[in-house]
Amino acid sequence: MPRRTRHHALFDKLRTPRKLPGFLKAASVCVLVAGLLSPLAQATPAAAATASNDYCGGQCSDILPPGENGNATLAQVLLNQAFGVQPDHAEDQLGPYNNLATGYSTLTDAKINTFFNDSSFGVASDQVASTESPAGRSDVTIVRDKKTGVPHITGTTRYGTEFGAGYAAAEDRLWLMDVFRHVGRGQLTTFAGGVASNQGLEQEFYRNAPYTEADLQAQIDNAVANNGTRGQQALADANAYLAGINSYIDASDSGRYFPGEYVLTGHKDSITNAGTIDHFKITDLVALASVIGTLFGSGGGGEVNNAISLLAAQEKYGVTEGTKVWESFRERNDPEAALTVHNGESFPYGTKPSDPQGEALPDSGSVTTEPLVYDATGTGADQSASAASAAATATALSSAKRGMSNALVVSGKYTASGHPIAVFGPQTGYFAPQLLMLQEIQGPGISARGASFAGLSMYVELGRGQDYAWSATTSGQDIIDSYAVELCQDDYHYLFHGTCTAMDEVEQKNSWKPTTADGTAAGSYTMRVWKTKYGPVEYRATVGGKKVAYTTLRSSYMHEADSIIGFQMLNDPDYVKSPGTFQSAVQHINFTFNWFYADSSHTAYYNSGNNPVRPSGVDPEFPVWGQAAYEWQNWDPTTNTADYTPASAHPNSIDQDYYISWNNKQALNYTTASWGDGSVHRGNLLDDRVKKLVAAGGVTRSSLVKAMADASLTDLRAEDVLPDLLKVINSSTVTDSTAAAAVTKLQTWLTAGGKRTETSAGSKTYANADAVRILDAWWPLLVKAEFQPGLGDDLYTAFTNNLYIDETPSAAHGPTGSHAGSSFQYGWWSYVDKDIRSVLGQTVSGPLAEQYCGGGSLSACRDVLISTLKTAAGASASTVYPGDSLCSAGDQWCADSIVQRTLGGIKHYNISWQNRPTFQQVVEFTSHR
Repeated sequence: MPRRTRHHALFDKLRTPRKLPGFLKAASVCVLVAGLLSPLAQATPAAAATASNDYCGGQCSDILPPGENGNATLAQVLLNQAFGVQPDHAEDQLGPYNNLATGYSTLTDAKINTFFNDSSFGVASDQVASTESPAGRSDVTIVRDKKTGVPHITGTTRYGTEFGAGYAAAEDRLWLMDVFRHVGRGQLTTFAGGVASNQGLEQEFYRNAPYTEADLQAQIDNAVANNGTRGQQALADANAYLAGINSYIDASDSGRYFPGEYVLTGHKDSITNAGTIDHFKITDLVALASVIGTLFGSGGGGEVNNAISLLAAQEKYGVTEGTKVWESFRERNDPEAALTVHNGESFPYGTKPSDPQGEALPDSGSVTTEPLVYDATGTGADQSASAASAAATATALSSAKRGMSNALVVSGKYTASGHPIAVFGPQTGYFAPQLLMLQEIQGPGISARGASFAGLSMYVELGRGQDYAWSATTSGQDIIDSYAVELCQDDYHYLFHGTCTAMDEVEQKNSWKPTTADGTAAGSYTMRVWKTKYGPVEYRATVGGKKVAYTTLRSSYMHEADSIIGFQMLNDPDYVKSPGTFQSAVQHINFTFNWFYADSSHTAYYNSGNNPVRPSGVDPEFPVWGQAAYEWQNWDPTTNTADYTPASAHPNSIDQDYYISWNNKQALNYTTASWGDGSVHRGNLLDDRVKKLVAAGGVTRSSLVKAMADASLTDLRAEDVLPDLLKVINSSTVTDSTAAAAVTKLQTWLTAGGKRTETSAGSKTYANADAVRILDAWWPLLVKAEFQPGLGDDLYTAFTNNLYIDETPSAAHGPTGSHAGSSFQYGWWSYVDKDIRSVLGQTVSGPLAEQYCGGGSLSACRDVLISTLKTAAGASASTVYPGDSLCSAGDQWCADSIVQRTLGGIKHYNISWQNRPTFQQVVEFTSHR
């Protein structure tokens, strides 16, 4: 009998876990469970072959909370909701992941797999939990291990291997895959319910990728046609993968062990089994890829907001000085920024032209956001819906993307063994089930273990091969441009190369009604996007009195499927054999990522993405006219292809002493689209620690993990900004007792390391809790008091729209929202650092154009800091941490804690805050083929 899966449920994007409706009480749950549970035939344990193709020597590890199993039957969902019972392997990686926060200080190499999984190839014979041949096939087996339930897929044919990968993916993530194929198509509310967070999620993605079915198919056709034999192989792999998914759908449907969410959302009847689970088709994979690419791999955008803040600066200071002020806050090439390629090599991209051409800056006050939602009824038109829509619009149009992740890679020259060591992984948020899934795939032309996004797991996307490992972080270089198209005839026609051309109207009509999973009352709306050859319309405005539409063109738009070739290569042991071949593989990935590599002798780095070649006079920071002179070089609007910068122009390196990345600046003169690459960045937390390790030499896996873990608990503001703030305050004796007490607490915390960590494992109380509270309350107050008087209200507000002031673990704003783990990516810490150092009379490279704190007076600045510090010290914990549906007001630990956000029916406990990758590898290969 096919492996019985355990399934997820309630879908909403950033909603905290909610209980099922009140009628599902314990007694009725027991009745339902008794009727739904049926005896299961247990798969027979079988011995796994020795992995002779593994060159890691037992020194490769990984972790992915909460657990491999992301499926739950209706019975299992009900048991979890009523009694907290977890399906097998749904939560068994959450504890080890959580425990590193309090256990890393005594870590040794021998203890690493206390906190990570052994990611060696294969499964020892005494650790095999089950073996199955999906759909009775003789050319593939799926072995699952006892500890984590990870699928180890071994095929004797390529088709069978990929069939098994699809089958295993559906076993572990079917409901999640279904949710996200509907997100990618803008159909989530119709599928999963109309709760406001579902509305916001589908709107966020539909605005940027309003694909029709024909669009999705065209992307597949083009990717196959343009990639020769590998393109044909990718198509065959995808079809085999889909066949595996659909085989599992049929088996679980007839066997009635499909995910319980299909019942709770009204797609299946628990009594009669009426209803259907739609088969997956190949265009669903493109819809899924568009979601992942938009979330993590599409740097750029924000040009209209940049224009608004530039105009505000010029209004405040005049054109020349205003532009200078704007550039100093933009920090597009800050000399104090932490770099991934730190050997002095320069890779110019996105730099400011000496004589900008074609800029189309809006008339002051004329910009309006293009509506997306029309004809809303019921709960599609209420206050919650409006708030969700506004938030989705802000996120979709912001240059502050949600991509996260970090990497620490050290050359063998500085390690104890002489072999390179890497600790790296993506921060993809925390969900239940997780967006990623673990797997091992062994078959003709494929040999890898690691993580893949659910529904796109025909290849391992981040992981290890036979004698090498790789990972990625989001890079964020600018592959998105905004064009001002002059309107003609009416608001839905525009000039294209001198001809009045009609915009294309694309729309998606959605409606929903209450279900057991989501009781949101009935509602509906239509999402409507107007598309031009320069991309979808995002704003309307006037430029010099002329009516224009601002559009957004992304180089990966209509090319969501292209990256499949790069991932295919990464999984091919006959292709990746060296740093150079690794770099060649990731050059085929058109999403914006930083890629890292380690084998037994070498390390490497490469920045991927289709970076369009712009005319020399075009400044990518601002909108330009939609005219031939300002288009990407050799741009073809029919295929959205253009000339791209050559591989040698992308930041790249082999065998640098070490690499770090935490979404920081890649290299000298390489501009990223998001703001905040200045003197203080969370990348500094890694760089400072790894640099010390390398200087001392003898780096080990455990010492590198310690460096990562230590950084993951550190408050960036405390470590890198607070010392200078205290210098200003202590420049004279502090006589005010309230301020003096606060300074003492902050200094004590700083001396202890400035960490947000429990007093002891499981205490759920922070050490130096008062100091943490004071800084959390003080930061927004001091930033406003420091900068708003000098900048003025309008410019200060405009700059805060370009870059959030703060992103603490408990912050509900920002690209990740609350309880999301990732913190301190976006904020004004660099501005405060440069300004305070300048007021102190210290040398500042790349200073702000003016001094702001106290107008540049040390004594006046000190007064500002003390005044705001006193206010912050008096703020109660319940004010600083107001509480939410999970946490009571004033519960500091809970406010910071990480939540596995429910995308299905299974809930998990909160874990203590850590700022680290969701999926993480620790690797040190001992030999090479």
